[in-house]
Amino acid sequence: MTRTLKTLAALLGLALAFGPLAAPAARAAEPVDMLLVLAADVSRSVTAPKFKLQREGAAAAITHPEVVQAITSGRHRRIAVCFLEWASAGQHAVVIDWTVIGDAAAARGFGDRLVEAPRSFSGSTAIGSAIDFAVARLERAPFAAERRVIDISGDGNNVSGRPAADARDEAVARNIVINALVILTPLAESFRPDHTNPPGGLEKYFQDNVIGGPGAFTVVAETHESFGRAMTKKLIQEIAQAEPSSAR
Repeated sequence: MTRTLKTLAALLGLALAFGPLAAPAARAAEPVDMLLVLAADVSRSVTAPKFKLQREGAAAAITHPEVVQAITSGRHRRIAVCFLEWASAGQHAVVIDWTVIGDAAAARGFGDRLVEAPRSFSGSTAIGSAIDFAVARLERAPFAAERRVIDISGDGNNVSGRPAADARDEAVARNIVINALVILTPLAESFRPDHTNPPGGLEKYFQDNVIGGPGAFTVVAETHESFGRAMTKKLIQEIAQAEPSSAR
């Protein structure tokens, strides 16, 4: 073997021996206390005034001092939140992608972006499809957390796409918890009572078909006007890992 070949062989041996040590280590995902998808219903039953109340209520809830206190009381003192909107099957939009919230300033920034963003669309109500989309967002989250939660808000039962219960069961099998904020509509204001006021009541429908996982619960907003208060209550309970209950 010539001197040149011997030199190349020696260099190759060194590269094989020390190359893995010299390569940069894979960056671990940033840890947070919870991955939370806020999935808001923007179907046709959510009129423009109701939509405004929902958006403003969600922004007020995420910035509420008690919610911020709950966020900063965890081990990592921060959570990651993704806000999306949904309607008919295939109608999903990420309004605000994964954002870390660990203090009041970050919460205000999230709330400001939420209020300013335009409505994504209007359509039918496909809760099962919304759950599937939320699961996909959780699977692609750039952060790491033991608790993964989907927070579904809606004012009617599933009327398109695959059954909500099927999507719920698959999500729970992936160790994902689904909670719900149920928005009630007075019969006098409903253009489709069988949708917004199903037999047994809308809260029972969500309890039977939508929520699932350890400690899953529902919170009821009696009207869209009370959405913000109900959302605040639910966020505190979710973040603080409250005991299983059905709150009203």
